[in-house]
Amino acid sequence: MAAASMSYRYREPKSPFRRKTMPFKSYWTFAFLICNAALCFSEDEHEMEEFLKREYSLSKPYQGVGSAGSSHWELMGDAMVTTDQVRLTPDKQSKQGAVWGRLPCHLTDWEMQVHFKIHGQGKKNLNGDGLALWYTKERMQKGPVFGNMDNFTGLGVFVDTYPNEEKHLEAQKKRYTPRTQRIFPFVLAMVGNGSISYDHERDGRPTELGGCNAMVRNLKHDTFLFIRYVRRRLTVMIDIDGQHEWRDCLDIPGVRLPKGYYFGASSVTGDLSDNHDIISLKLYQLTVFRSQQEEEEEEEEITIPSVDNFEFLKFGLVDEGMSGIAIFFRRALLHAGPHLPHRHRPGGL
Repeated sequence: MAAASMSYRYREPKSPFRRKTMPFKSYWTFAFLICNAALCFSEDEHEMEEFLKREYSLSKPYQGVGSAGSSHWELMGDAMVTTDQVRLTPDKQSKQGAVWGRLPCHLTDWEMQVHFKIHGQGKKNLNGDGLALWYTKERMQKGPVFGNMDNFTGLGVFVDTYPNEEKHLEAQKKRYTPRTQRIFPFVLAMVGNGSISYDHERDGRPTELGGCNAMVRNLKHDTFLFIRYVRRRLTVMIDIDGQHEWRDCLDIPGVRLPKGYYFGASSVTGDLSDNHDIISLKLYQLTVFRSQQEEEEEEEEITIPSVDNFEFLKFGLVDEGMSGIAIFFRRALLHAGPHLPHRHRPGGL
């Protein structure tokens, strides 16, 4: 089947209130024309087309997945393909698995829609450890970060289901403050440049770009995660309530990701476990209107992943000797362009 193309335009919601007809017809006609012209301008500014890129997508019936030379996707570790999903790890201790794309992605703007499921026999906070979605320079590398290597180069979006830091503080008879306490499972994002380590004991707090709680375990309905990279802006949204509506999770401007990296998904279990399943990964190429100024700003080739204006001091890391990361996030915030308000409904996956 040929690549599908869809065009979306943003429109303000219609008013639920009726208005009485006013006698000044010419006035209202003029006002209507002005509003209509403004709406057309807004639509043109936010117009976007998307094209499903099957070579970067993974979906049923998973034909040839894991077979040498017969698929765009490769399995690693304990990952296995069934008729219903790609299971990264079973609900057993000390398992580690991943699925990685074989082709590097050279798209400027893209969107990944992830249909996933996390479920198991363990009770709340007696399960682990979660799964990760990747866009990285490296691929097929085992390691401690949700089954992938540490000090990775690129983007990681993590669905963390076990509160390591909270359990550590409880052992020391300490507690979070209300301002810093998280509710798990928790979704967060991190950008690495090859020398930044993921802090497993602190659940990634030192390098977290943003995140949100997401109660995703043992749900009867489908769960989705949405990663968009447009105009150097990273947006993550979730649909986990069975309502076919996206909920904001994080929205970060000034994210600089090189082209030519690989998409993947991984998971790991330890003393605690869960089934971590990927049902589909669908990658869309986005074509977005850009002003001349934006085009000029983005002409510079990105070779090292970075984030503009990362306010590292807000995490209270001044005394932890993380000057390397401070240099990594040294750039000032640049113009990132308007946020695209269009959001897909998961029912269209």
